[in-house]
Amino acid sequence: MAAMLAKVDEVALPLELIAVDDCSSDATLEILHQEACKRPHMRVFHHPTNRGKGAAIRTALAQATGDIVLIQDADLEYDPLDYYELVRPIMEGRIDVVYGSRFMGRHTGMYFWNAVGNKGLTFLTNFLFNCWISDMETCYKVMRTDVMRSLNLVSNDFRIEAEITSQIVRKGYRIYEVPISYLGRTYEEGKKMHPKYGFLTVWALLRLRLLGRP
Repeated sequence: MAAMLAKVDEVALPLELIAVDDCSSDATLEILHQEACKRPHMRVFHHPTNRGKGAAIRTALAQATGDIVLIQDADLEYDPLDYYELVRPIMEGRIDVVYGSRFMGRHTGMYFWNAVGNKGLTFLTNFLFNCWISDMETCYKVMRTDVMRSLNLVSNDFRIEAEITSQIVRKGYRIYEVPISYLGRTYEEGKKMHPKYGFLTVWALLRLRLLGRP
């Protein structure tokens, strides 16, 4: 956590940091408060029960005051130095939504079956919603704050990724992809992705296409 925030500090952009602790069982919340004391532009929020990534994103979104929202996981699989390329098309007024693609950039540490699963879910997204992207499951989803708020997100867990993408496309926004660097964690280092998330995402994508909700 502290290492990731230190990397974010290297980014020479005006940033508002909103951290959400999703009822961690370790010292994460205490560390976040300590880190926030060093940064006047950082605020910390806490869920008293574990609710999932989607709920954490929705909590942070409700508190955002900036013009652009960028989602950042707590580990260092993704490099904050990619922020410049991620926000540039939006700041230039060329596009409203930017995704950072791991499959277009430099990457290492991704397991074969994780890559196959990601590509399969991305293919299904493209097929169901008539779009053409290379990395639906990327953490780096960046867009104007008003665009993200217009999505009316409801997912609590990892299905938030599918919901964000489907709602963006349904509303007629184009997704602009830029290559990013990716240094995947090993399972020994704490990677938690499980095949069940893939099946849940497939079901969510089908429901989103047929019913408009996950």
